[in-house]
Amino acid sequence: MEEERFVAVPFALVGIFVTDKPVEESIRTDLTPEELEKLQELLARFLFKEGVRVAIYPSVVPPDQAEDAVREFEELIFGEGEEEE
Repeated sequence: MEEERFVAVPFALVGIFVTDKPVEESIRTDLTPEELEKLQELLARFLFKEGVRVAIYPSVVPPDQAEDAVREFEELIFGEGEEEE
């Protein structure tokens, strides 16, 4: 039997928000795991076809930290509770 192989593909939702406060004071830090899961499910359902899972990091990521953020996403999707073979 052929083993399924999954690929993590970084993607971006580009948007802006307007505020008169510092960026650090504009992003919610009290987002619960359940709220984050629901948001990920909604994005997957409305943006992608069936069978695609989405992991998001709702934050402002400076360009010099983007590579680390991609690794974190991959861990969220593939590494959670699984041991490497």
